[in-house]
Order: sequence, then C-alpha cells, then structure tokens
Amino acid sequence: MKPLSPRLVRQLFILFLIITLGGLIFMEIIPYLSGFLGAITFYVLLRKLMQKMLKRGMSETLSVTILLVSSFILILLPFLGVGWMLSSKISKVSANSERLINALNAQIAELENLTGYKIAAGLDPSTITSWLSDNLQGLAGSTFQVFIAISLMYFLLYYMLLNQERLSRSLETYIPIGSDNLLLIAKESGKKVKANAIGIPLVALFQGLISLIGFWIFGVPEPLFWFVITAIGSMIPIVGTAIGIIPATILLAYQGDTGAAIGMIIYGFVVVGSSDNLVRLFVLKRMANEHPLITLIGVVIGVPLFGFIGLIFGPLLLSLFFLIVTIYKKEYGEIENIKQKKELDEDIPEQES
Repeated sequence: MKPLSPRLVRQLFILFLIITLGGLIFMEIIPYLSGFLGAITFYVLLRKLMQKMLKRGMSETLSVTILLVSSFILILLPFLGVGWMLSSKISKVSANSERLINALNAQIAELENLTGYKIAAGLDPSTITSWLSDNLQGLAGSTFQVFIAISLMYFLLYYMLLNQERLSRSLETYIPIGSDNLLLIAKESGKKVKANAIGIPLVALFQGLISLIGFWIFGVPEPLFWFVITAIGSMIPIVGTAIGIIPATILLAYQGDTGAAIGMIIYGFVVVGSSDNLVRLFVLKRMANEHPLITLIGVVIGVPLFGFIGLIFGPLLLSLFFLIVTIYKKEYGEIENIKQKKELDEDIPEQES
C-alpha cells in the first residue's frame, strides 16, 4: 500500500481544521443569520443608489450614512413596529385564548343544533392555549437577538457599500465557481431578493389595506391589529388572508353582531380574495414571482429560524439554495456529460473497426 505523501496529510489536516472551526462558527452564528441575510438583501437594494450618489459627486461616507439612515426609517422601523405590536398583542391573545376558543365552541354548537350534524367533536381550550403560548411568541423573536442581528446587519452593510469593487473581486477569487455562473448567481439572486424583499411585502400591504377598509366598515374591534395579521397571512400560501378575516368574523358573531359578521365574511372572500390576483398581476409583473410551494416551505423554515422577519428571509434562503443547486449542476454536470460523450465517441470507431 502506497503511503500518503506529507503534503496530502497536511492538506487533509488543514481541511479538517477549516471544516471544524467553520462548523463551530456557523453553529454560533445561526441565531443571528438574519443579520447576514439582511445585509445581503439591503446591499442588493441599495448598491445602485450608492453608485448614482457617488456619480453625482457625493462623498462615500455621506452617501452610506444617508442610505443607512433612510433604510432604517423607511424599511426597518415599520417592521420593528409591527414586531413590537405583535409581541404585545400575542401575549394578550395567549392570555385570552381560552375565552376565544370557548366562544368558537359556542358558535360551532349553534351550527350543530341548526344543521343536526356534528361539525366538531369540541375544541380543547387548554391544549390550544398551550400551543399558542409555545408557538406565537416565537413569531416576534427575542428582543436581544433582534438587536444583535440588526447591529450586525448594519455593520456589514456599511463596509459592503463602501467596498463594492473589493467585494466583487473577493467573491471572484474565493468562490470556486466560473465567472459566467457567478454572474448568473448575481443576476438571479438580485431578482429573487427584490421579489422577496419588495414584491411580497408590497402585495401584503395592499391586501392588508383592502382588508382594513372592510374592518372599518363592519366595525371590527382593533382593526389595525387585524390589518397586520391579514397582511402577514397574505404572505403565506394556502393560509392567506383568511387568517385575519375568519377570526375577525368570529369576533363580530361572538359580540352578537350577526349582520356585520355575514358582511365581513362576504367582503373577505369576494373583495379581498379577488383583489389578490389583481394586486399580484401589477406588483409582481416585472419581478421574479416565486412558486407558492417555495414560499410556503420557506415560511415554515424561516419563522422558527428568524422569527417574524423569516416571512421574507425564509423563502429567500430556499430560493438561493435551489439556485446554487442549479449552478452546481450546470458547473459540473455539463463537464461530466461532455466527458461521457467524448468517451462514447471514442468507443464507436473502435467498435466499427
């Protein structure tokens, strides 16, 4: 048996150290991974604005400062406000969820008396309350983790915007992918970032506003809260705006306002439901519209991993994963196919002779 060369042993040892240390670092960074994704997302959205500001003669420091402050006020601050409102409201929902489930049981019992059919065997208030306490609080995320992630995001974003050319050269040097495929990754990931960071929240905002009009018309208590819930639900395929419309309707029925409840459910499924296709047609027409399955799985992955912001970063992370798999297949699969074709062409003349 041929002994391993000292060079190969050293190479394997260094690879072992890289993988081990990289794994340890990655495990510790996972809670703050949203900061890295946020920096990449904001970089894609702001880098062209940065270049335009520099061409107009503005200094680098002033340009970066304006962009960072503007992004915090116009984009991040509303998200933080929604997260803060959700955390306070969710605690109230968890505390009063047993009353809500009892009210729902009462409505179901009335329907069973009217129809004569058993619609449900009964909802266990204590079980559902426990589920709400364990899962809903995770949607808002830990305050400390959010603070660290945001600080990390802006720290990275500051240097990424200031060193765009150096960043591009570093990616070309250290990422073991061909230049053509690297450009493809940059182009496709840019489209997906814009679709997830701009298109999806914009669609959610429009649908939430349409729902808010209905909440005001039919007198739903705390309409702004249900507006947020409906907007968040519209980002999730299958669940959709029903996550806000149906509880609001049940709340109206529980208060004894049957007419308003009927009007709200009709408005929700006819007006809000039909507006979904129209809004997506105009907003996502020029963006990379994601497949609903990718969005759904991305949300399932993103919310436990990133909290509330995972509604955006989850689908983005999954989209980038599939993009990298496609690049791998293109980068190395074609080489293998060429080799196999070449070997086959070489075998054919030998068989003919």
